[in-house]
Amino acid sequence: MVFQQITVAGCGVLGSQIAFQTAFKGFDVTVYDLNEEALSKAKERILKLMNMYQKDLRASQQDVENAFHRIYFSSDLEEAVAQADLLIEAVPEVIQIKTEFYKQLAKVAPPKTIFATNSSTFLPSQFAEFTGRPEKFLALHFANSIWIHNTAEVMQHPGTDKEVFKDVIAFAEKIGMVPLPLYKEQPGYILNSLLVPFLEAAQFLLVNEIADVATIDKTWMIATGAPAGPFAILDTIGVNTAYNIAKEKAKAGHPEYEKLANMLKTQYMDKGKLGRQSNEGFYTYPNPRFRQPDFLKG
Repeated sequence: MVFQQITVAGCGVLGSQIAFQTAFKGFDVTVYDLNEEALSKAKERILKLMNMYQKDLRASQQDVENAFHRIYFSSDLEEAVAQADLLIEAVPEVIQIKTEFYKQLAKVAPPKTIFATNSSTFLPSQFAEFTGRPEKFLALHFANSIWIHNTAEVMQHPGTDKEVFKDVIAFAEKIGMVPLPLYKEQPGYILNSLLVPFLEAAQFLLVNEIADVATIDKTWMIATGAPAGPFAILDTIGVNTAYNIAKEKAKAGHPEYEKLANMLKTQYMDKGKLGRQSNEGFYTYPNPRFRQPDFLKG
């Protein structure tokens, strides 16, 4: 199948990036979210991305403007998906929200539309029955800052049609990604199987009062030569995503995550500290402490 019309459902940090990268590579994109307020925030994020593409990729003003004009915004799901060859779901990382979304989507999407979840922690088989087309459903997971960190993990579930799997791999390459096929389901895929335990270890050091944010990040950066520590990475991912993951694990019977989720909510989210998207999280932006010349000097 040749993809031409792409719909991105959920226009948060990563959803906005997926939409703009896809449009930047010449596809027509419809962005869907629940209401005009959410869509307005998406437009703000995309306008910021235009500047980043010019800075990081040396894209011209005309290039980024052309990409922006290939993006359409809608709060009507049936309208947003009416012409879609592929729908990429990037709604919040909460199982109930995703389940309800797929139930609604199954009622309005054309038979041709392939569904791909960008979930970073859930398996496609957890939602396949709700899609109404399990053979046309799989996972397509992107890393944050996708124009630079251009990985696309494509993961099938046991019922995914093999041709659909191949088509989505080909699509990922066409939008400038390096496709990384996963032939069996794996919670966390490749990237997050490595990354999430690392980030959670850092968060538990904080919540258990072993060390503070700066000390934990400084330790990692000095000892490994990494350009950023775990809390700088969490600011990029979004504190809300870390909170949702912790909350879901607490609900699944892991009580230690309840304390972590509570800390993230009361000390950060309730104060509007969501990370880079709100200009404040574990650090304050655009000039975070970990970027200062003396940060690693003791």
